[in-house]
Amino acid sequence: MPELPEVEVVRRGLARWVAGRTVEAVEVLHPRAVRRHAAGGADFAARLRGETIGVPQRRGKYLWLPLEGRELSVLGHLGMSGQLLVQPEDAPDEKHLRIRVRFTDSGSGSAAGAPGTELRFVDQRTFGGLSLHEVAGGSTDGLPDVIAHIARDPLDPLFDEDAYHVALRGRRTTIKRALLDQSLISGVGNIYADEALWRAKLHYERPTATLARPRSAELLGHVRDVMNAALAVGGTSFDSLYVNVNGESGYFDRSLDAYGREDEPCRRCGTPMRRRPWMNRSSYFCPRCQRAPRVSS
Repeated sequence: MPELPEVEVVRRGLARWVAGRTVEAVEVLHPRAVRRHAAGGADFAARLRGETIGVPQRRGKYLWLPLEGRELSVLGHLGMSGQLLVQPEDAPDEKHLRIRVRFTDSGSGSAAGAPGTELRFVDQRTFGGLSLHEVAGGSTDGLPDVIAHIARDPLDPLFDEDAYHVALRGRRTTIKRALLDQSLISGVGNIYADEALWRAKLHYERPTATLARPRSAELLGHVRDVMNAALAVGGTSFDSLYVNVNGESGYFDRSLDAYGREDEPCRRCGTPMRRRPWMNRSSYFCPRCQRAPRVSS
């Protein structure tokens, strides 16, 4: 699943090409793409017709399109291979096109995009999809109620650092598990967790209760730094499944210090990097820079 930088790159593209446009018609080409919309594809298409898209929003890895003047938002689940693409209306359909959204305008003007553009949801593995949801009570940005429990992400100006540090110390868990806990801090996935931990010289199994405030603040700073660095180059793309709204790949994979570098020399000390199975994933780390915690008796 894409992490915060990749989703933010897509959000920025949608803000440029889709915000302010009114939906003329929606085609649902695969039922799994709207399986989270309980009323089905026909209802999803009918309820979107005539609605105007507001400024796309994001919390962590979750992306949504608020509908102007309504207490409704379209939540986008990208899953493992979902892509939201802005394409010319006459462009050939993608092999795995699942949903097509056409607009009443041609898309002329800098805010609306190139002439004759439409929004397409493409998903090879059909794990993702679009769904319509009520807005969470008290939300001013159209936050769908189904993700109201998701914590703010570290790039959010309203992220509560004090609450984060208190919660981190109070959890009986390990640091990487805490970084991936979306109810504690959102947007961090396996790749950027490994990168931040390498920068902080912390082993992924370090108990959170052993982290003093300065150490956890330092780690949070590294999380922000690595995400901002990824954003600057369009995110991380290991294959063609992650692209921005124009179908372009990100280039942060060329700058990774830990993830995917098994047996390559640590960029800091030269020790071969290691990979260990972890929660149906992998953790990459330097055995010298990131010492494993001692096992207590």
